Amino acid sequence: MPGTPWRARLAALGATTAIIVAACGGAATPTPAPSATAPATQAPATPAPPTPVPFVGMSYPTAGTVDCAAKKYNGKDYAGNFKKISATDAKTVVFDLCGPDVAFLQKIAFTSFGIQDADWLAKAVKDKSILLRKPNGTGAYQVKEWKAGDSVIYSAFDKYWGDKVLTPNAVLKWSTEGAQRLVELQSGNTDGIDNPGTDDFAAIQADSTLKLYPRAGLNVMYFGFNNTYAPFDNEKVRQAIAMGIDRERIVKNFYPTGSTVATHFTPCAIEFGCEGDAWYAFDAAKAKALLAEAGFPNGFKTTISYRDVSRGYVSDQNVVAQDLQQQLKSNLNIDATIDVQESGTFLANSDAGKLKGIHILGWGADYPDPTNFLDYHFGSGATKQFGAKWDDVTAALAKGASSADPAVRKQAYTDANNAIRTHVPMIPIANGASATAFKADVEGAHSSPLGNESLAVMKPAGRDTVVFTQNAEPISLYCADESDGESLRACEQFGQSLYGYKVAGVETEPVLATKCEANTDGTVWTCTLRDGVTFHDGATLDANDVVTTFAAQWDAESPLHVGNTGAFSYFSGFFGGFLNPPPPAP
Repeated sequence: MPGTPWRARLAALGATTAIIVAACGGAATPTPAPSATAPATQAPATPAPPTPVPFVGMSYPTAGTVDCAAKKYNGKDYAGNFKKISATDAKTVVFDLCGPDVAFLQKIAFTSFGIQDADWLAKAVKDKSILLRKPNGTGAYQVKEWKAGDSVIYSAFDKYWGDKVLTPNAVLKWSTEGAQRLVELQSGNTDGIDNPGTDDFAAIQADSTLKLYPRAGLNVMYFGFNNTYAPFDNEKVRQAIAMGIDRERIVKNFYPTGSTVATHFTPCAIEFGCEGDAWYAFDAAKAKALLAEAGFPNGFKTTISYRDVSRGYVSDQNVVAQDLQQQLKSNLNIDATIDVQESGTFLANSDAGKLKGIHILGWGADYPDPTNFLDYHFGSGATKQFGAKWDDVTAALAKGASSADPAVRKQAYTDANNAIRTHVPMIPIANGASATAFKADVEGAHSSPLGNESLAVMKPAGRDTVVFTQNAEPISLYCADESDGESLRACEQFGQSLYGYKVAGVETEPVLATKCEANTDGTVWTCTLRDGVTFHDGATLDANDVVTTFAAQWDAESPLHVGNTGAFSYFSGFFGGFLNPPPPAP
């Protein structure tokens, strides 16, 4: 019985022996009669061990086949790169792709692809208070409580498969004001803070009880447009504004030392990021003439929308918005009204393509490759943030993402960046320098270039709780459907993906998988799962959990495709699009 679990084989062997004995006329050894002086006794029967339930692996999609060549699934348009996901046994998952993906490991390492227990997910999607606020992960910390408006509290997970946390308790707090975060650090109410204000770097460095940890500027802040709303449906209008904004003035006045004016959407520190022509130089006269040529010699009225949170790519969005407002009026006679939105609402409106004027947003690297910046924002699976997509951009990005040849990638990103410069879906403004700051006695303190600092490796001297204060409250703790850094950092503390990023680095390493290997052409990835991984609710990790996690995001018609907003923007942005995508808005 090859493949049968050993306990089942042993039980079967015993049963077979009994049958053989009976068939041959044999008899069991007689049991001695009880003595006259001793009462008859009967030993209790030993219960048979339970027969293990055979593992039945899932495969997705469950009906129909993705036609990669025709870009169809069951007659529907399909723009994605996933073809099939299969659990071939309890510890093996196979990802079949339509084409090679040179950044596959970097993508599956991201926080949004933290693996969920399949049974838990099926129950949690029926109650968003559980799905969004009471997560079930596999990490060294588990969520003990989310105190709305105050903190997320973590405790050590005793059954964690890996290295235990250095501090038994952790607390994630938040404050929108950089100055207030610094006060909390100086007073001892927190052990570390994210994004100290531009003017606070020197004060921190001069204080022997504190330590500053600079963060590499792998980010971009930009002013965006949606090309489906007038007057931004006119390419010349977008180009005029691109020329009419003094980007250097913004960086000089509102960014810390080490920040740079962005020449491309992807930071130049990332390979292939700055191929092609640099962004438009500031020329107010030429910009005004182009705006007149577009039909707006006297300017127009619009809005500037943003969320008032401090991020690595911009410390104070209020002053940036006010400066943009002044420049629009002075240089182009455009009257802009400032529109500040709540963070979650703003991001949902952006993904849904509902921001009609100019919006301020930014992006920090999830991994150091152009696919992370360009595909997520401008590729075939990108959200509706900038409106309709451009074929010359999406084609170039698809070519760059599928080739490992440096020459091919260089040309592809030259073409993509030049096309983005022509179409102006946004204006890249700055690559912002930022930092974290900690009490000097915190062992393991660090900043991450990806903004995913790990509390599990930190130990404050003489304290059993490590406290970290970030910029804003998480939107939810189901990060499959979140894209803001505050939610993602909160999820990093309890959730884990097949791969992850090294602490304070950008290199990938196996986490819930022991390895993921590609075939020769990069279209099939086989991942082997780690033994002994337990979810916080006591369930054991198996390959079906992995299939379910990805299928829930991939298939827009799945009953598990439920989240905070339902955008699942990281999946579509990273992997090209959804299975059964919703129809385009009229």
